[in-house]
Amino acid sequence: MARYFCHEHPEVLTLEARVIDARPGAVVLERTPFHPGGGGQLADRGRLRWAGGDVGLARIESDGERVWHVLAEPVEIVGMVEAAVDPAFRGLMAQLHTNAHVVSALVFQRFHGALITGAQLNEDGTARVDFDLPDADNERLRALEPAINDVVRQDLAVRYGYIPAIEAAAEPGLLRSRSVAPPPTADGSVRIVEIVGLDRQACGGTHLASTGRSRPVRILKIDNKGRHNRRIRFALDEA
Repeated sequence: MARYFCHEHPEVLTLEARVIDARPGAVVLERTPFHPGGGGQLADRGRLRWAGGDVGLARIESDGERVWHVLAEPVEIVGMVEAAVDPAFRGLMAQLHTNAHVVSALVFQRFHGALITGAQLNEDGTARVDFDLPDADNERLRALEPAINDVVRQDLAVRYGYIPAIEAAAEPGLLRSRSVAPPPTADGSVRIVEIVGLDRQACGGTHLASTGRSRPVRILKIDNKGRHNRRIRFALDEA
């Protein structure tokens, strides 16, 4: 996996880039500000603009090496374009993903290193994180809501870095998923997301610059999903 431009420059949402490959209704850019999604996160939304027109993105497809921008119309584009990420949708995914890390950190700390078994961020401002917790008391999980919002109020910084994959595998708790891990980059490193003073874990998503940029969080429901899974559903509060 290549290092995404949006990982290195998360504040850049509009970028001029050259089309390097194309088919009717889809293009590959020499560089792109769009996050292609994955790991439960939805892909960025936005538009491409060029001298001859303006078109929205229908979806983004990644083969691990190249990112195809599939267009909402079957137009053909060559030359330079302006790629513009939808800032509201990027912000929504960043809020949900940052808070998913907060939930994961608190569960890991308070429930004996419980691992993640699945996650999904949704366009309606809700998300779920599943944990391997066969014997957990659901009310104890629901009671995490004040602690989550305390982390939001503390406005903890969120930082990023890369370490060799072999080091990531050796550090307890860094690879938080029970069954999958973020793919290493071409140089064999893994991206690490740190909420300073709270948590470090491997992740390839987009996040806030600090926890205080999020809206408050409400836990909606705790579901039992099979013998070993507890699902925490949460939402960003509109207040």
